[in-house]
Amino acid sequence: MIFTFKPMTPLHAEIISTWKYQEPYNFYDFETDAEIIDELLNGDYFCAFNDVEILIGYFCFGNSARVPGGYAAGIYEKEDMLDIGLGLEPSKTGKGLGRVFVKEGIDYLKQQLDIRKFRLVVASFNQRAIKVYVENGFVQKGKFLSKVNGTDIEFTCMIKAN
Repeated sequence: MIFTFKPMTPLHAEIISTWKYQEPYNFYDFETDAEIIDELLNGDYFCAFNDVEILIGYFCFGNSARVPGGYAAGIYEKEDMLDIGLGLEPSKTGKGLGRVFVKEGIDYLKQQLDIRKFRLVVASFNQRAIKVYVENGFVQKGKFLSKVNGTDIEFTCMIKAN
């Protein structure tokens, strides 16, 4: 295993809240405020560390992983799977870590929560992420629009069942 996973801490929540991604991925940026720190510490988030204990990313699950526009699109009506979200530290994106990062994060969730079915939502333009999810056994199950900072963004729902 390349990554280790641990519960989110206040220090790591503060660090993650400052991460800034390059365009067009910058809509994934968090706001640095107490509300976001509280969200990151709600029990649905955990940190990922590399082999020398450097924070490399995070995973979230449950309601914290859901995109608001997905409710109106009906993608969250089927409740027999776990919604997940994730993020790599911005300087680590596009460097070939994604496939293993996603695999090991899912393996960790399977072990911790005894879950075998997963759902995630990704911005449709984020083809590098979609490729990583497909490499990890996810299949596309639909698309919908959601407003992000006043702009309609198309999202793709993906499912992994095994």
